[in-house]
Amino acid sequence: MPKQKIIYICANCGYESPRWLGKCPTCDEWNTFTEEIKEKRSLTVKRKSGDLGIVTLSGEIDNIEERYKSNIVEFDRVLGGGLIPGSVVLIGGDPGIGKSTLVLQAAAQLKNQVLYVTGEESLNQIKLRANRLKIKSGNVLLLAETDLDTIAEAIEKTSPEVVIIDSIQTVYKSSLDNAPGTITQIRECTAAIMEKAKRKNFTAVLIGHVTKEGYIAGPKVLEHIVDTVLQFEGERNHTYRILRAAKNRFGSTNEIGIFEMHDNGLTEVKNPSEIFLSERDSYSTGSIVTSSMEGSRPVLLEVQALVTPSNYGNPQRVTTGFDYRRMSILLAVLEKRANLRLSATNVFLNMAGGIKIDEPAVDLAVCSAIASSLLEKPGKQKIVVIGEVGLGGEIRSVGHVEKRIKEAEKLGFSTVVIPKNNLKSITAKNDLNIIPVDNIYNAIEEILIQE
Repeated sequence: MPKQKIIYICANCGYESPRWLGKCPTCDEWNTFTEEIKEKRSLTVKRKSGDLGIVTLSGEIDNIEERYKSNIVEFDRVLGGGLIPGSVVLIGGDPGIGKSTLVLQAAAQLKNQVLYVTGEESLNQIKLRANRLKIKSGNVLLLAETDLDTIAEAIEKTSPEVVIIDSIQTVYKSSLDNAPGTITQIRECTAAIMEKAKRKNFTAVLIGHVTKEGYIAGPKVLEHIVDTVLQFEGERNHTYRILRAAKNRFGSTNEIGIFEMHDNGLTEVKNPSEIFLSERDSYSTGSIVTSSMEGSRPVLLEVQALVTPSNYGNPQRVTTGFDYRRMSILLAVLEKRANLRLSATNVFLNMAGGIKIDEPAVDLAVCSAIASSLLEKPGKQKIVVIGEVGLGGEIRSVGHVEKRIKEAEKLGFSTVVIPKNNLKSITAKNDLNIIPVDNIYNAIEEILIQE
């Protein structure tokens, strides 16, 4: 029996090396090489000769098909309106976050023929979950299989319009020597499924494992192969889950879908602003409401800050749901431009509800919450704070200000603080008291209750 040759593959970019390397020379990541068996045969897909199907850009578009809608509004919104025939969707998330539950609920709502392939659970386990979720659908076919050839045969026999693979890490190609879950197996199985989906014009939904850093397991090229990458996020101790598009060839990557986990499955959150503010104590210090745009939808959320004296040499800086480096910049701006001494204090910042925000429009709310906790002055009642803070302490304009104001008015707020340059862009009438501000010092005076 010939001796198998060992190679080392970077789990991040797929670079191959005959020996182990500490740092990948291609992507510069450390400790990403894994040991695998070098495949002797070619792994490229052979294409048929003949008509290449070359057309001009100005030619007519044939067979424009509608999207497959699951009737789960939050799920369809993130996808861009529904599933596209012939596309490949990859869904990743932490173990136990609810990926399989979401996909099973969506499959039951589809009016199309669905083949659900499970490699991690038995058929009885899938049926038990369906009973717990109180869903029944004659359009969903179940198959417990991990061999790619058998899965391909089942697709040929059933001709489904949607194929769900749970999960891609369990599927293996028998012609390869590597074990299931290795980089080579994941890459080649995904490429084979994609080729078949394009040829047979069905939608493939792949569920993927994630690493301890939160990235989808397998080489980074896996995300380049598929058409759409969805991340299912949320704290396991919270009931809220957020579906976010990291890549979408057929829609926006700014949309998010918000769900709440119950005993009978995931339910859509129709009004996330009301949910995020339902437990807020409006009289406490360090609490300010802001408005963040998640795709085309404004979401009101609570920014919480806690500032305490530091008894050690280096004060602590802890953030949850907000960029740590961005908070460090805002602390420096507060100290320099607003005359607030924060260099000897611990600062803890939290976006209530477990949501992650990276929009600069929440800068002013973050600064106001920190100032509120430091000065022991609560914010004014029923006030929403919007604005980006520059290094000079200036308040810069933000986009979609009218949508944010309308959301604040709908939830019963009476005052909105906005950048001064945004005032001229407001054309719609509203009953709110709009306060324009141009620098951080004046803004804090307008936002906090002055004794």
